[in-house]
Amino acid sequence: MESELHSIGELARASGLGVGTLRYYDGADVLTPAWVDPQTGYRWYRPGQLADARLLARLRRVGLPLAGIRAVLGAAPGSGTAARVLDAHLRRLEDGLADARRELSLIRVMTDQREQPMTTTPAEVRFTVLAEELAAALDAVRFAVGGDPETPALAGVLFEPDGPVLRLVATDRYRMALAEVPATTAPARPGGGTIVPTALVDALRALLGAADAEAEVALTLGGGLVRAETGGHRIEGAALDFDYPDHRVLTRLEPEHRIDLSAAELRGAVETGATRTLPSGPNGADCAVTVLTLTADGRLAVAGAESGPGSAPGDLRVAVNRDFLLDALRVGRPEQLVLELGGPIAPLAIRTPGREGTFSLLMPVRVPDLG
Repeated sequence: MESELHSIGELARASGLGVGTLRYYDGADVLTPAWVDPQTGYRWYRPGQLADARLLARLRRVGLPLAGIRAVLGAAPGSGTAARVLDAHLRRLEDGLADARRELSLIRVMTDQREQPMTTTPAEVRFTVLAEELAAALDAVRFAVGGDPETPALAGVLFEPDGPVLRLVATDRYRMALAEVPATTAPARPGGGTIVPTALVDALRALLGAADAEAEVALTLGGGLVRAETGGHRIEGAALDFDYPDHRVLTRLEPEHRIDLSAAELRGAVETGATRTLPSGPNGADCAVTVLTLTADGRLAVAGAESGPGSAPGDLRVAVNRDFLLDALRVGRPEQLVLELGGPIAPLAIRTPGREGTFSLLMPVRVPDLG
């Protein structure tokens, strides 16, 4: 048999992968040997596995995660799975490059200010947006603003210019909400994010509530200040002087399942469905936890209170804070929703069709007996 197979050393030399790396991918069920000597434990591979090993080496070089490598190597011929995985990874790389370029532009501004402190003033950017659009965006993120004095950077909403849109972000570490506002006029130069404190956010929302829906709002961000002007009225105040957490890592996770469903039906199911009480709320407080699961036919359901291995109607189960889930479902009162699930330890994304830049993320609650 050995004469028909490649030894692990031969496969390593031919593919450029180390012997230790091949052992790792065997343990990860990615590239399993054709035969393992029962006495020595030595691994042997079929000649056809050389192509898989060389492909694996290239996938590693482009930084494809383990789950993606497994999906590409295990893809059925003609299924298109490998192409979808690679396209998704390319988008992540392109987004990462765009982020790096944006951050380097801001770093250059900051270093210029350090090198010329007497002549350089903090950069300001001006945005003009519709009052109705900005009000809707504030409503979409306000519920997720943090209130823990131990994390003062989260006690507000991040206003982040990004080309032709203004992105709003709020998080309390247990959930995150994002919304995008298209600009009628946008800054010609890049600007950093500005954290608008909660009190100023609420004052701005009150100002927008009194404005005509089609009125424009002039926003000035930067230099430690926030200013909003509309309809002859103006409010302004100091921004929070903290670094906001990077939200891009969470917003680029690739979900395994996307489910379209009625918002009213899901709200009803969560409101009347079973819950479990766990110390998983802010600061370790007890909270009601809802366990979502997929049925055999791909529908989303609320699992029973006893849900554990074998008791829920589907294999995928995601546990989330019930009150946080209801808060997210109430935003905008949409008729339809898209839920994105990536597994029991991945954030649950809640989206509204047609509003790609506005969505919520809920951090999963760890439930030991979910399996």
